[in-house]
Amino acid sequence: MRARIIKSTGIWYKVLSDKQEEIQARIKGAMRLDELKTTNPVAVGDYVRLEQENGDWMIAEIEKRHNYILRKSPAKKVHSHILASNIDQAFVLVTSSKPRTSTGFIDRFLITAEAYHIPSILIFNKQDVLSEKDKIIQEKYLKIYEDIGYECHLVSSITGAGVSELKALMANKTTLLIGHSGVGKSTLANAIDKDLNLKTGEVSAKHEKGKHTTTFAEMFTLKFGGSVIDIPGIKEFGVFGFEKEEISHYFPEMRNLLPECKFNNCKHINEPQCAVLKGLESGEVSEERYKNYLNILFEIEEEKTY
Repeated sequence: MRARIIKSTGIWYKVLSDKQEEIQARIKGAMRLDELKTTNPVAVGDYVRLEQENGDWMIAEIEKRHNYILRKSPAKKVHSHILASNIDQAFVLVTSSKPRTSTGFIDRFLITAEAYHIPSILIFNKQDVLSEKDKIIQEKYLKIYEDIGYECHLVSSITGAGVSELKALMANKTTLLIGHSGVGKSTLANAIDKDLNLKTGEVSAKHEKGKHTTTFAEMFTLKFGGSVIDIPGIKEFGVFGFEKEEISHYFPEMRNLLPECKFNNCKHINEPQCAVLKGLESGEVSEERYKNYLNILFEIEEEKTY
């Protein structure tokens, strides 16, 4: 029987069959797992084949993934963690404060999504509580990302502003919600589909950081068609499996300039006749994004010392 993984809690998985039945299943011992070094060989979004064994449903096979999104495992440095698979799009939730989303977090996710061919849309949430300082930060972010072609939406889960536009984008698609704890992923999901009734939490007044309310990644069916994957809030997004030479290919504004660089293997640091460095001087490449690019290169170099 064919099914899709909708929740992983460790040994047991909640799956949704083609007949829309929710079933508890676990991995069959003899099943050949993906050779990818990952802490979770079966991920939410995977399509699987089930077999019954002694009355229990067993995951006997994982179908080939159309795509997936992963990050460096926070627990094991040389392993990755698959956040979700077979995704049509990702919504990156951004807030200007309480908590403030860094461009470092945004860019690490975006280059990973670019590498795995997952369209990403930036959702600027909590429009109902923005201070004047927050609005300045938001305008800066909007200019950076809209200028390089990313779709951005201004939303309030509380007032409902912008929610109908998101529903139209999500209809009949599998959408991943990602962001720091406290940016309002679960609250936004509830605003999009009130039948979900997901547990939500408050932001810590002392540290201005969110508290985890989503414990495990889980996929929910939307009443208007499609599904949404809500994952636990992520503090840091560590990129995994990249070579330094390829990173610039996943920055769209840099990718457009690469043919103009003198050297094919240009790393855009101090090489002569580098089109990316010229773009930095002219403003075609933002200083903020370039700084994040250099930080990612440094992290990759550091990884090789382990």
